[in-house]
Amino acid sequence: MNLKKYWAENAKCLIISSSPDNTLINDSFLTIFKEAFSMSGFSLSKIDICDRRNEDKLAKIIYDYDVLLLAGGHVPTQNEFFHRINLKELIHKFNGIIIGISAGSMNSAGRVYAQPELDEEVTDTNYKRYLDGLDLTKISILPHFQDLREATIGGLRALEDISFEDSKAKLFYALVDGSYVLIDDHDETFYGEVYWIENGTITKVCEKGECKQLTLHKGKS
Repeated sequence: MNLKKYWAENAKCLIISSSPDNTLINDSFLTIFKEAFSMSGFSLSKIDICDRRNEDKLAKIIYDYDVLLLAGGHVPTQNEFFHRINLKELIHKFNGIIIGISAGSMNSAGRVYAQPELDEEVTDTNYKRYLDGLDLTKISILPHFQDLREATIGGLRALEDISFEDSKAKLFYALVDGSYVLIDDHDETFYGEVYWIENGTITKVCEKGECKQLTLHKGKS
């Protein structure tokens, strides 16, 4: 596992919430991740979560941690929270490991593709499908791709009617669960099954069980 070679003994981890007001869920996530890291053999001396209860202290505490975990959830809600806590400026001075999960990986891009997740977002003319992210990478990710193939949102096919149409304005990479992007010293490498979607077409760029260093395609990135 790639992550283990970067992981410090007795690391301190801070989870950045995607739902800052849902403290009950956040506390549950904290317990789940603590157990998951332990079961996977990652040594932890401390794990905390940043939400509305302590967001005003983030600038003072963020650099005390070795690992930042950007949680999964609703992309626009998390994006708004990231802006509120000035995470973009803070995170670019952070020297530890940054892990993005689902929405957290999507909001890591400079220009985030926030595909509608709720029925009402599909028809809402004020819904923003492109957001300013943390700018940790130029790669825009669409996760859980295996679920999108058969999914419908607001009566539209998630892949053909939404993803393909939106890819005419911006290219993005679709990842099935278990796949990921590793960024190390500016090198960006795909691991697992990954697809490139642009101008309404889809191309597989990496197979399950394989890895491939990224060469950004010349499109609307």
